[in-house]
Amino acid sequence: MTEDVKDPNAVENTAADTPPAAESPAVETDASALPPGEIDRLTDEIVAALKTVYDPEIPADIYELGLIYKVDIEDDRSVNVDMTLTTPNCPAAQDLPRMVEDAVASVPGVREAKVNIVWDPPWDPSRMSDEARLVLNMW
Repeated sequence: MTEDVKDPNAVENTAADTPPAAESPAVETDASALPPGEIDRLTDEIVAALKTVYDPEIPADIYELGLIYKVDIEDDRSVNVDMTLTTPNCPAAQDLPRMVEDAVASVPGVREAKVNIVWDPPWDPSRMSDEARLVLNMW
């Protein structure tokens, strides 16, 4: 089941698919044992939690920056997040994945969170939301 979530990044359950920039994210749970209302609640709260994580050098949250590529909510309530960084040499490379895991794991009902750093496709500014562009004055 895919639930559309308002924001710029694609968040889905198919690792082979990388959605285009500025597309609404979705969380896919493929015929989940979780009730649809619970999936909606978890989706909203996970997105809200992701929006609390900021790259220490950039005044926009990682979700609006387009660093979150995929979020999988499993039937056992574990959550897997595929994310990237703005560059492989990102100074926050050690901290951001842990910050994302902690933020997602803090959502009531999430059993555990795991972050995978991915480099394909590479991040570029076209993945940012309008909100992030405004904050960063990148018009």
